[in-house]
Amino acid sequence: MKPLEVVQEYFDAMKAGPDAAQALFALFADDATYVEPFAGTPRTHEGRTAIEACFEGSWKNTPPDLELEVNRVDVDGNTVRSEWTCTSPAFDAPIKGIDVCTVEGGRIKRLEVSFG
Repeated sequence: MKPLEVVQEYFDAMKAGPDAAQALFALFADDATYVEPFAGTPRTHEGRTAIEACFEGSWKNTPPDLELEVNRVDVDGNTVRSEWTCTSPAFDAPIKGIDVCTVEGGRIKRLEVSFG
């Protein structure tokens, strides 16, 4: 799979939530790295098992009626940079973020999420 296709499948799985857990997890390499800011400070999760645990934990605290919109995607070789917006009635304002994803061998090798 090309890097853009991998990232499109990632966002499709994210939008589906826990129902697409296995499809989401299959997109990550066994030795992938996931860096995310959702606990207030950036946390790094090394390896697919740790990444799966992170996502499973976050789904337990998902705000109601969460919607994810991808606003922009740029591809540079194996790196895909995506800008997105999340909305929920629980938020005072939409949350904007940036994902920088490195794809190797058709799987996510590194995903770094930041607020933008």
